[in-house]
Amino acid sequence: MEQSLTVLLVEDDPYILKLCTIFLRDEGYQVLQAETGKEALTLFNTRQPDVILLDLGLPDIDGMELIPLFRQHSVTPIIVISARSEESEKIRALDLGADDYMSKPFHTGELMARIRVAQRRLSQPAAQSSSDPFLCGALSVDLERELVCVDGEPVHLTPIEYRLLKLLVLNRGKVLTHHYIQSQIWGSEDEADAQNLRVFMANLRRKLEGKDPQRHYILTQVGVGYRFVDR
Repeated sequence: MEQSLTVLLVEDDPYILKLCTIFLRDEGYQVLQAETGKEALTLFNTRQPDVILLDLGLPDIDGMELIPLFRQHSVTPIIVISARSEESEKIRALDLGADDYMSKPFHTGELMARIRVAQRRLSQPAAQSSSDPFLCGALSVDLERELVCVDGEPVHLTPIEYRLLKLLVLNRGKVLTHHYIQSQIWGSEDEADAQNLRVFMANLRRKLEGKDPQRHYILTQVGVGYRFVDR
């Protein structure tokens, strides 16, 4: 790891707190521990961590209430790790501003992979200016010129398809819920727009990925939303 990132670990279970702290430090991360919501807010405001691992079932403040508080002044990646596995809980957390959601029990290898994705998102603004085309495999997206190419050839997208792609690219690596995408594209969340989203997303994938089995730019998070690959 080129630079040690600071992880704010918010967890009230002593066993999980200790276990996660050990393997995070073994991987070279600095770890800030918080067992309550109040401790988490204090450490967040004073230490400015790079990544937040957030349990929802805290003794004083529900983790769901912390997400918008973190989001008020920061884009710090938030990975929720919770025993709540209901789809509605995942969607709510992501809609509130979380970047990712993992259900307990979890594998440490998967958690480390999710943290690395968050780390790459942190480095993207410095590595690429807004005027540079975004490149992902055979796909090129020039946001300044509103030009999309695959294998060097321009691809015609409808205005809505382009807005969908732009939204996904600007939030690459992050799961965007159906509700969030609908609100950003159409300004509403009714059933008709939900159907429209599926149709437009299918057309967008067809134009970008074609029939090449090696091209998977837009991933479906079943029952939740979509995520643009982070490479």
